[in-house]
Amino acid sequence: MTSTERIKQTKVYVDELLTWVSGRGKILIVVHDNPDPDCLASAYALRHLFIMTVNRQATIAFSGMIGRGENLTMARELEIPITPLELLNLHEYPVICMLDTQPGTGNNSMPPGTRVHVIVDHHPRHPSKDAGKWADIREEYGVTATIIYEYLLSQGITINSNLATALFYAIKSETQDLGREANLPDREAYLKLFPLANKRIIFLITHPKLPVEYFMMMNSALQHTRIYDTLLVSNLHEISFPEVVAEMADFLIRLDGIETSFCMGHYAGSMIISIRTTRIDLGLGTMIRRVVADLGSGGGHGMTAGGKINNIPDDEEAIGELQELLTARLLAELGKSGVTPRPLLPSN
Repeated sequence: MTSTERIKQTKVYVDELLTWVSGRGKILIVVHDNPDPDCLASAYALRHLFIMTVNRQATIAFSGMIGRGENLTMARELEIPITPLELLNLHEYPVICMLDTQPGTGNNSMPPGTRVHVIVDHHPRHPSKDAGKWADIREEYGVTATIIYEYLLSQGITINSNLATALFYAIKSETQDLGREANLPDREAYLKLFPLANKRIIFLITHPKLPVEYFMMMNSALQHTRIYDTLLVSNLHEISFPEVVAEMADFLIRLDGIETSFCMGHYAGSMIISIRTTRIDLGLGTMIRRVVADLGSGGGHGMTAGGKINNIPDDEEAIGELQELLTARLLAELGKSGVTPRPLLPSN
């Protein structure tokens, strides 16, 4: 399908969606916990769509925290208005949208049973009864922000510099500059948005100042990294913010000879898990669900995935046993159960 055909098809859908939304009241846009650039940009863009078409403001809500320097800088520099979900009364919103996540996936804090009306996501469809009247789930897209970008194009809406910067950075970050799971729509959006993006703000986002705690966590991660042939496993232990697990998985996959990186860290009573691979045949989204299985929730794409296990014991020995179990399950999935690990760094 050509770009023109996609936009025409999208216009029909968005026209009907906006007609439905315009007859209702307040709008809430919910993203997944500890939102990343794709969440932030998608919500920012959908909010702009509602303002420009139905003259309606929308509240962007999240749970957890934004701890990663790049994400904090993005939200601050682009003035993206976000509100903790816990401070809102959901009954005040006749229209609830969910972006970059879906009901029942385990990575958002929407109370069970809450009716979600609009879902836009690029992750595999979750078998939930709360699929929503308007569920636009495009697994063939690498970024949710690309879908919302096409919503804007379909309505002929002018994209200002801040919004273009948000959308461009979301695609840049999610696909690692188009090198990871980027498809034709993502590539087209990336190239069209680049001239409109504020290059100074892009620089500030990609080169944020970092607290000393960040380097302490990085040191701990390197000290507790083990290599099983082409698999790297890193135990970050207790972490200051959840996003650091995915950040370290992205960082450590760059090690020469490594095909898959698997990182774990515990935060506020939960085990946060992130996995990356350079292989296109592993299907990490499905694999991580088997790894966490009865313990928690997980999902993702072919080359990137994550998971979360809630209510873990407040005991270092029990946490260590849980991490060993997860590692053993992953080793079995990869056919490396008999591999003897070696440390990344030599012991002192």
